[in-house]
Amino acid sequence: MRISEISTSELRQPTDGRQSPLQGLHHQHQQILSLIESKVKQTEIQQPANPLPDSLPSELHQALTQLTPLPNSSSLKLHLWKLSYRLWNACVDLSNAAAIHSPSSKFSAENIAKLRHAAADMLFVAIDVPGVPSPAIKSAFFYYKTGVIWHELRSFDLAFTCFEKATDLVAKLDISDTSDARERKLLLDLNIARSRTAWEVSERNLALTLLSRSKSLLFGLSDHYKALANQYLAFAKSVLPTNETHGFNEALKLMNEALDICEKGTSVAITREEAVEIKELRLKTLRFISAVHLQKGEFESVIKCVRVLRESCDGGDNHASLPVLAMKAWLGLGRYSEAEKELRDMVVNKGIPESVWLSALEAYFQAAGTAGAETAKGVFLGLLGRCHVSARAAIRVIHRMIGDGIGGEGSRIRGKVVAELASDERVVALFNGEAASKERRAMHAILWNCASDIFRSKDYETSAEMFEKSMLYIPNDIENIILRAKGFRILCLCCLGMSQLDQAQEYINEADKLEPNITCAFLKFKIYLQKNDHGSAINQIQAMTTCLDFTPEFLSLSAHEAVACHALPVAAASLSNFLNFYSSGKPMPTSEVVVLRTLVTILGQELGNEADILKFLKSTHIRASELGSDCFFGKGEVGRREKNWFAVSSWNFGTKCGKEKKFESCAAFFKLAAGFYSFMFEGQVEENNVMICKSLILTVSAIIASEKGKNGPLMDAEVKDAAELLDKAGKMLNSLPVATQPSSDKISTIEPDLFFMHTLNAYDIQGRLNNAQSQELLVKSFASSKACNAKYLLQIGLRASEDPRSNPEVAAFALNECLSALLSSSSPDYQDIALIIRRLIVIASIHKGDTDDDVVIDMYKQAYRMMVGLKEGEYPTEEGKWLAMTAWNRAALPVRLGQIDVAKKWMNAGLEIAQKIVGMETYRSCMEDFVSSFEEKFNVQNMGESRAQMVQ
Repeated sequence: MRISEISTSELRQPTDGRQSPLQGLHHQHQQILSLIESKVKQTEIQQPANPLPDSLPSELHQALTQLTPLPNSSSLKLHLWKLSYRLWNACVDLSNAAAIHSPSSKFSAENIAKLRHAAADMLFVAIDVPGVPSPAIKSAFFYYKTGVIWHELRSFDLAFTCFEKATDLVAKLDISDTSDARERKLLLDLNIARSRTAWEVSERNLALTLLSRSKSLLFGLSDHYKALANQYLAFAKSVLPTNETHGFNEALKLMNEALDICEKGTSVAITREEAVEIKELRLKTLRFISAVHLQKGEFESVIKCVRVLRESCDGGDNHASLPVLAMKAWLGLGRYSEAEKELRDMVVNKGIPESVWLSALEAYFQAAGTAGAETAKGVFLGLLGRCHVSARAAIRVIHRMIGDGIGGEGSRIRGKVVAELASDERVVALFNGEAASKERRAMHAILWNCASDIFRSKDYETSAEMFEKSMLYIPNDIENIILRAKGFRILCLCCLGMSQLDQAQEYINEADKLEPNITCAFLKFKIYLQKNDHGSAINQIQAMTTCLDFTPEFLSLSAHEAVACHALPVAAASLSNFLNFYSSGKPMPTSEVVVLRTLVTILGQELGNEADILKFLKSTHIRASELGSDCFFGKGEVGRREKNWFAVSSWNFGTKCGKEKKFESCAAFFKLAAGFYSFMFEGQVEENNVMICKSLILTVSAIIASEKGKNGPLMDAEVKDAAELLDKAGKMLNSLPVATQPSSDKISTIEPDLFFMHTLNAYDIQGRLNNAQSQELLVKSFASSKACNAKYLLQIGLRASEDPRSNPEVAAFALNECLSALLSSSSPDYQDIALIIRRLIVIASIHKGDTDDDVVIDMYKQAYRMMVGLKEGEYPTEEGKWLAMTAWNRAALPVRLGQIDVAKKWMNAGLEIAQKIVGMETYRSCMEDFVSSFEEKFNVQNMGESRAQMVQ
């Protein structure tokens, strides 16, 4: 506010030929005043485009300091008084220019405030001007206005300084003598301003004390009551954001003060306008009190306040917030019927703005929850019928009804209500037209996101309904084809989740018409899977690869889906197609070895897939050989695990096929296992050599065993291949330690069983190659090894004696070695010993005939010597009977031929053995009788021959 300069007739100074106001002053004072006047002129001519010098306020203050104490000169004081007014008015002009030209103005608000402060100080120095009425009030006014500006600039210390100086100036005045309205208003405003500044610096006790003092400065004027009540109300509102019990209590206390002042102010109002203003402030204060009670949870007090407001004079208060306050209070008391009545009454009240009833609707739904969904929907639709509702309002209501919590029955109910509300024709009509395009997109996004959350909770029915309603907010034009296609695709997924396969097929066909892409093709694939149409699913895999946006990741995803549906042939087909892309050289999302491993795992879950498994294992081995094992399998621990997995899998499949007597597949798997184990792992050379050796031996075993399933013997190529494998295994056996005890480390040692198996297989293969000498060397080498024991020698001997390609030398060697080992044992197994003796007798009898009769009879005698000293039945009875009978029967031919000595030798051998065998008593007596008669006959014959010789 610009202040007019003083121009009273008493103080006007002539300018024509009269003495200047500065004449007669000390020269120093003249210079200081001239300096001050030049600074004031500089301020008056300042342009907005030029920045105000920062030093100007300080130069004025410095000059003013040099001027004090001021000489007792009326003219000097009056001149300084005028300079103060000029400076003040110049500051007003600068402030106005800054407001007009902002932000291009270069004026600093702080510098302008400093200049105002300087003007106030100048007026204070020249305060005692004769003839000027109320100079202290005028000086106090300058300080008050300057303090207000410093307060606005949040320089509270400077504001305090100004207010205190103004207070000191007016403190000496007698309030009862003050009749000027402006002076009275200044006294009240100064007190309130000081209180407001004290409140800002947290000196609240001082602030409240100053407000309390202000009650004595009201002078019976309604404007004063209104100003003081407003300040109490402002303080009350400032403590509300703390949201603490103490803050609410303090706010209530201040609001009650404001209410009390308003009630007192009503009685002093003179004009109707004054009465209306003070009444409105009283009602406003009551509404705030009601709101604070609501925040504190004092719902009964809220209801009382609302009743007072509604029953007040002049028809009561119809403010839009009252039904909201009442409704929230009823909700807090749990009386939902009264709250619902308040909410429904708002529908017919056309004076309530949209934002208010929206807030009420949100509050009601937040408190009532799912139970209030239907009511909220009905209220909103009722509002549509009585007033203009914006699309934004519909968005807010639906967003509140959706809420944050997804899942459970409440979510389902809210979703149903939201779907019904969003699909109402009147609601959809709010979003028609280009002007509502932004809101339409927002509504679609809200419904879509809600449906997505419900979809993730696997409530496919509710989510499908929400997705369907969201499509109502997609214009049916070319620009939104992609969005509509996306909607059909997600609806297809919802139907898949509900196993509504035909409906899903319809949706995806619609999406494919709008935007054919890989996603549509993949969803069709899922539908075929769920229909168990594996043939169509496999064909769809081929169709997917022809899509323009196809990437190999979809084949991997297809395999996962197929495995989840237990459609293993489809999964295998997906991964088989996936493998075709690795030869292209393009970057792939998954390493080839992982795909092959997964493929083998899938095929291994069903019976009868050995051929396919073998094919992919062979492919793995070939690729690893071509690319290098580290490059294909990976390096470090990852590569080690991959190599080990394929090696162990090949071994396990070989074992499985061996148990199922699928020996050809068994041989192939074990041969592959040897190949995988040959990809050496760092630090596991010995372990791998053991496994390679085992795999090679088992491979040959399976090759030999496969002969039984063929119509003919092994081919020459197969025999040659087996010989090479055994030769390789044999070389490794020589460098591997044999496990001599059950507790030996089986990982880095070779079991004796495997050593024996190698010998037996090599014996068989060398026999097929007609290499008897190699067979003999093999057996002798094995007999001298640590892996050899009597049981192994027994099996080799029996095999060599029984095989169609028998080798009696090897058989005799093995059996004799076995016999020696058994006899040297502390507890010989006479069952095996008897079997060996019988087999040695048979071999000698068949392959040597009678030329080595003494060798054979020595075996019988050896058996007899074993029986001597044995307990009854310790030597196998049947074997003993066989020995006794065969020895006795061997005497038959010499008897016929008259070879008496040979016959007696065999008969004696049989009789001796029969005497040691239980159960042969009858046979033994017959034998003895025959031997006696034979000896008598032999003696008679000898006597006759002797007599004949004597007669001759």
